Amino acid sequence: MEMEKLVSLCRRRGFLFQSSEIYGGLNGFWDYGPLGVELKRNVKEAWWQDMVSGHDELTQHEGAPSTFEMVGLDCTIIMHPQVWKVSGHYDLFCDQMVDCRETKKRYRYDQVQGRWAEAKDKRVFVTSVAEEVEDDIAKRGLKCFNLRNKDADQVKWDGPIVSLDKLSMEELASAYGPDAKEVGTLTEPRDFNLMFKTIVGAMGSEKDAAYLRPETAQGIFVNFKNVLDSTRVRLPLGIAQIGKSFRNEITPRNFTFRSREFEQMEIEFFCHPNDSAKWYQYWRDRRFKWYTDHGLAGERLILRDHDPDELSHYSTGTADVEYAFPFLPEGEYGELEGIAHRGDFDLRSHMEGKLDPNSCPLEVQKGEDGKPVHRGSGKDLTYRDDLTNERYTPHVIEPSAGADRATLAFLCEAYHEDQQPDDKGKMQTRTVMRFHPRLAPIKAAILPLVKKDGMPEIARDLYRALKKKMPVEYDEKSAIGRRYRRQDEIGTPYCLTVDGQTLEDQTVTLRDRDSLEQVRVKLDDVQSEIEQRING
Repeated sequence: MEMEKLVSLCRRRGFLFQSSEIYGGLNGFWDYGPLGVELKRNVKEAWWQDMVSGHDELTQHEGAPSTFEMVGLDCTIIMHPQVWKVSGHYDLFCDQMVDCRETKKRYRYDQVQGRWAEAKDKRVFVTSVAEEVEDDIAKRGLKCFNLRNKDADQVKWDGPIVSLDKLSMEELASAYGPDAKEVGTLTEPRDFNLMFKTIVGAMGSEKDAAYLRPETAQGIFVNFKNVLDSTRVRLPLGIAQIGKSFRNEITPRNFTFRSREFEQMEIEFFCHPNDSAKWYQYWRDRRFKWYTDHGLAGERLILRDHDPDELSHYSTGTADVEYAFPFLPEGEYGELEGIAHRGDFDLRSHMEGKLDPNSCPLEVQKGEDGKPVHRGSGKDLTYRDDLTNERYTPHVIEPSAGADRATLAFLCEAYHEDQQPDDKGKMQTRTVMRFHPRLAPIKAAILPLVKKDGMPEIARDLYRALKKKMPVEYDEKSAIGRRYRRQDEIGTPYCLTVDGQTLEDQTVTLRDRDSLEQVRVKLDDVQSEIEQRING
């Protein structure tokens, strides 16, 4: 599938628009249109229903060490600044960036790719940030050496394409920037904090500085004691949250995959340390299955366990659910969700203070005065089991999913083209979005075959009855074949056609989007039939 076709469809059919488009847009920010907002809501609601509101705490789920409880939270976007100092985001949540002295553009250090080239007695590292990186590097190589296409064989390429951070500082001086006209315009890399800074209160001083949250997880950790004290829940316990997060990405790119404003679906699962390895395995497998159950299957979806050198030293395991997005090079995958075994790192941090990432076992990081660099709350976040009277600091398993990335993956997976006959029997290309019925923005379309003989009246009554239960559309404009095609293109799984036979026996034609099968269904049974197909 070509990504350009999907992007065009998303704009044409109202799935996604660039933010502030009439003013030229704002890079890294996206608006969901009428269909897009329904699709994303369905993704979030499916996640919430499956993880929280539909959870059965009385039954031991397959693969789970025991029964467990699930509750939800909705925390503020702006929190006390100390939260981010203790969690490590204030000091460590940063990317390295390079600036171009010539163009004044800024790039993330590890996202600039390039290759060594030699011509005219010069050796240059030609770089690019384009999606078609290999072709762009070849073109920029000719431009760098002031050569025409017919002289391409004069350029000798050396080695594979690698990211800029693989170069030494001496070699960086020979880099030909992605948009530069001269060699050697890139600065040395420096840290760039990804948190958006803001001011709370009227004074506007540095003391009033706060940050838009870069993740939703910390709101759950700081409310752990509140949840225990205000409810009757016991461990093991999952606390879930869906909410906006913000990261000032240096180079947002690849449609909505890497944005500056995005929505997360996170669970912090608190359990006994002795059982944490088993719970990690349970959540690792369960979260992968959730994606396959909703249509992401086959070779495009993988579950990748992190190598030991990728793990934080306080983590005993992390796995990523990854998807082969069309904008990535063949064989590469992008992260949809991470499932991490975080030990007691987070609760200890908020109790004691920022932990030293270089200590093992973990200890509070202290300054020259011997005091914590960033003080914790001092509150007791341990848990006492009222049955055994044991007190311990819970371990945490964190399944953290991106609502926007999941929505993008479902869009990519749904896009298909096939050949189907039109009204006259001529084969034509059909674009169809094969969403899982549970996620489809519109569940059914009600279509009178013609605008006469009482068919529109029956169709409108059916539309009004279904509209109270699910998102449906009514369409009576143009030939029936064209109306089918419109619904196929927006992913509507079922079309209900009121025709001449409806007037005789009170049945309608139900057309399946994917199989194109058509069956007759009684008007009185339409709602139950659609609901059964969606939930089945």
